Amino acid sequence: MKHLRLLHYVDEVARVGSIRRAAERLNLTASALNRRIQDIEEELGTPIFERLPRGVRLNAAGELLIRHIRTQLADMSRVRSQIEDLSGFRRGTVSIACSQALAYELLPSVIAAYRHEFPLVEFEVKVRDHADALRALAEFEVDLAMVFRPSVMADFQVLASAEQRVVAILAADHPLAARPILRLRDCAAYPLALPDPSYSGRQLLDEATARSSFRFEAVVESNSFEFLRNYVRFEQAITFQIEVGAPATLKERHGLVSRPVDLRDMPPARLAMGQLRGRALPVAAAKFAEQLGRRFTGPPVTSISEP
Repeated sequence: MKHLRLLHYVDEVARVGSIRRAAERLNLTASALNRRIQDIEEELGTPIFERLPRGVRLNAAGELLIRHIRTQLADMSRVRSQIEDLSGFRRGTVSIACSQALAYELLPSVIAAYRHEFPLVEFEVKVRDHADALRALAEFEVDLAMVFRPSVMADFQVLASAEQRVVAILAADHPLAARPILRLRDCAAYPLALPDPSYSGRQLLDEATARSSFRFEAVVESNSFEFLRNYVRFEQAITFQIEVGAPATLKERHGLVSRPVDLRDMPPARLAMGQLRGRALPVAAAKFAEQLGRRFTGPPVTSISEP
């Protein structure tokens, strides 16, 4: 498998953009790694990296090569997983990119249940925004991606999906907490703590208010949903999240409640789990995707707390 080691070297240099930093991560000397890269370039008959003052980056030939390399590495990971599976073991690593909403309760609970059945399987969970999650999938950094309102992407193969409403999160003693369903117009009268515009939930809010006669003015804006949830505990403010990120346990844990936004203001949107189209997943990732998919197609992925 020495050739796979060389492919891994190229992949690592491409990811970090530096031979020196890649060598540190690979426990090699920079000179030794540079020689291996030069050997590959000599064999191909063309450079694959542009040498820059502060690192390296793939050239056109390198971009073609890296796609092949990542496919080869992913296929070998799948084969190893299948061999281990034939031996009666359930081993391997499942890598997932997901939004912050899924990292709060849904994904930890499903992973814990899966590991209870297959304790030798390890997980890598990367919390990313929508665009970065899809990029990680396309570059073979992860096996699965879970995104809200997935954009059109030819290489994104949806394995399971579920409709998700947007909910308001507010303190249990907030004046609007007694209402079972909230209108956006009523929320606009209070301080708003909003996700930044890179998040799909925020984009959905902006689209809804653009059709209305009122506007949302954020007093606090953040890329951290944890920060936003905590902030509304200290001011009579409101934040918003998709319902999977606002389980009923919010009240017991933080003194918060979630209230669905009226469907006349905002229709539900799709939360999707998917893989890179055409890629054969490792056994552990495929089995986990199947288990997680049942949560999407079975009972609701979360429950909204009642007044």
